[in-house]
Amino acid sequence: MKVLVIGGDGFCGWPTSLHLSSIGHEVTILDNLSRREIDIELEVESLTPIRPIGERLRVWKEVSTNEIGFVRLDLAEEYDRLVEVLGDLQPDAVVHFGEQRAAPYSMRSSAAKRYTVDNNVRGTHNLLCAIVESGLDIAVVHLGTMGVYGYGWSGSAPIPEGYLSVKVSTPEGELDREILHPANPGSVYHMTKTLDQLLFAFYAKNDALRITDLHQGIVWGTQTPQTILDDRLINRFDYDGDYGTVLNRFLMQAAIGHPLTVHGTGGQTRAFIHIRDTVRCIEIALNNPPARGEKVSVFNQVTETYRVSELAELIARLTGVEVAHLPNPRVEAAENDLVVSNDRFLSLGLSPTTLSEGLLEESRDVAQKYKDRVDVSKIIARSVWRSGMETSPDLMK
Repeated sequence: MKVLVIGGDGFCGWPTSLHLSSIGHEVTILDNLSRREIDIELEVESLTPIRPIGERLRVWKEVSTNEIGFVRLDLAEEYDRLVEVLGDLQPDAVVHFGEQRAAPYSMRSSAAKRYTVDNNVRGTHNLLCAIVESGLDIAVVHLGTMGVYGYGWSGSAPIPEGYLSVKVSTPEGELDREILHPANPGSVYHMTKTLDQLLFAFYAKNDALRITDLHQGIVWGTQTPQTILDDRLINRFDYDGDYGTVLNRFLMQAAIGHPLTVHGTGGQTRAFIHIRDTVRCIEIALNNPPARGEKVSVFNQVTETYRVSELAELIARLTGVEVAHLPNPRVEAAENDLVVSNDRFLSLGLSPTTLSEGLLEESRDVAQKYKDRVDVSKIIARSVWRSGMETSPDLMK
């Protein structure tokens, strides 16, 4: 299969590209390298050293004998070139990771909010328009987020995979209908993913595009069987307040003896998935696309749920580092329940990596190994959800 991976230089895109290449797909990465530019903007680097994209691709060819193509292109800005690339490559499928992925960064400033909307929504719409214009029958797999559902309103009821069955009362009686699960975004980033949903629904209905939307939980872990083959292939490990996901941040903090920073009560429940399972889920989705004319296929791409406080306690027991509670910069409930249906991936063969299986390995082989690269000034989360909210205090004073 010819697969175009948009955003293939990023945290999820890079290991996915290697995984798909390793199982025999002809892979081309399309990326504008904006994530590297944001590192420069934020003056912080991945805990793991990331090589230039050209070197990454050369090393992959050395260790695997497989070649991955690369096109530098801005999905939101270079529509005509995108159409040309589709025409030249004739891909069977497109994996779409090409969006600004961090909720805290999207709330950092007016400029970051506008960039996130411009980049994410325009990029997604450009891709859909370009596929229609190309006339090609391309299956699209998009990485969405569990955050489109919001947190807490459904209580203990499992969140279904994309769609909700409802009854509509009319003078003639009740009508059974199926609707997209109501969206409840908690950040500008999550809002762009809810807008993606509507774009996908329209183009599936209007132009019979074949689209799979993966509502993914928080990704933890760094390495996959491919990235571990050579140090120069290593994946990103973000720990800063804007891009570092909660579990990776805890692991890094423990590695340097820094208190584990829990914002608010820690009662927020989140869904998690290991990066190894992410790449496997992409493979499964590519192998099981919807038919032309079918509605968007939605998978909940999660394997476990934990309260943030539970994660902190788990790592504190493992490492002996204390827990520190800080003000919560987000606008959200202090506690929430989260029950998620993930039957589709499990039925298609996913065997999840659990925290109990992978946590020690991640702490030892990544966080401890690269702890000397930490910039402690970047640990505290400083982006706030609305003006007037207090920023987190600096624990390092």
